Amino acid sequence: MAALGRQVLDWHRLIPLTWAGIARQTPRLGEQKRATPFLLRKLTTASSGGGLQGLPRAEPRKDVQKPECRASLAQCHPAKQRAPAEGGSLEQEEVISALLDMGFSDVHVQELLSIQPSPHPRQLLDIVSELILLGVNPEPVCVAVKKSPQLLKLPVTHVKKRSGYLRKLGLEEGKLKRVLHCCPEILTMPQRDIDSIVRVLREKCLFTAQQVTEILCRCPHVLRETPGEVEYKFQYAYFRMGVKHADVVRTDFLQYSIVKTRQRHTFLERLGRYQTPDKKGQTQVPNPPVKDILRVSEAEFLARTAHSSAEEFEVFKKLLAREEQEEPESPMPGDESTSEGDEGEDKDPEEEGEL
Repeated sequence: MAALGRQVLDWHRLIPLTWAGIARQTPRLGEQKRATPFLLRKLTTASSGGGLQGLPRAEPRKDVQKPECRASLAQCHPAKQRAPAEGGSLEQEEVISALLDMGFSDVHVQELLSIQPSPHPRQLLDIVSELILLGVNPEPVCVAVKKSPQLLKLPVTHVKKRSGYLRKLGLEEGKLKRVLHCCPEILTMPQRDIDSIVRVLREKCLFTAQQVTEILCRCPHVLRETPGEVEYKFQYAYFRMGVKHADVVRTDFLQYSIVKTRQRHTFLERLGRYQTPDKKGQTQVPNPPVKDILRVSEAEFLARTAHSSAEEFEVFKKLLAREEQEEPESPMPGDESTSEGDEGEDKDPEEEGEL
């Protein structure tokens, strides 16, 4: 018994050193440090023959863990709040990376992302991807989207369907670049409006499918006109000026306004410098090329083609406008040239009858 008592006393003397070491290793647990003397007293009592019933069991541990749990929740809650923003930022970074891989420059990417109202990054990427698949280069895509931001509001399914339709018309690769630059609404306008223009060019004006593609590519502004206006322009070129189908396409005739065309053509006629060709395509005077009539500035037209002064042309334009106001509703060029109908080809009277 004496030996056992000495062992208990030796063990009891080691307890303060042990708890002091634990307290130094865990200085942040202030509750444990404060509890050390109390626990030592309890252990001393127990070693002297007292009971251990009064010892606190789980309570100090709970008191220590509660602050840690609260700190952990405080850290987790802001993380949850930041999660959506970080997810959106990550998605935007992915979109930026994809745009750069497509060939867009940093400046173009910044311009696309700054378009207002701002589209969802994924929507922006889907629309731009469809345009790239059509063969349009990044710069024209950026220009088209900036000129017509409503493109980014279109459903992706609509853009895919319209892309397939444009491919059927032959507008793909580089050909669509000019169309989107001049007329980006080709992707947003109702398809029936495009169909009506194509139908007039094919059925009324008798252009081939390849020629229609060239007209839409070279003169995309025809999509902004009514079918009647497009038909009127062609009939004026064919019947009044004797311009054939291939020349209408090659000279971009349909992109010029009918007012400008009539003014310059009629002015040359009254000067004796232009004559409607006969059925053999011959004239008594050499007609100037269409490009020298329409594709030049007014000053160059007067100096090189009409050989007239600006004052004479201004007076003529006023007289022509007065004549048009005094005349009844202006008929189609084919009707105006009824007397010239038998000078055209066999199909001309049929086209004239359709008008």
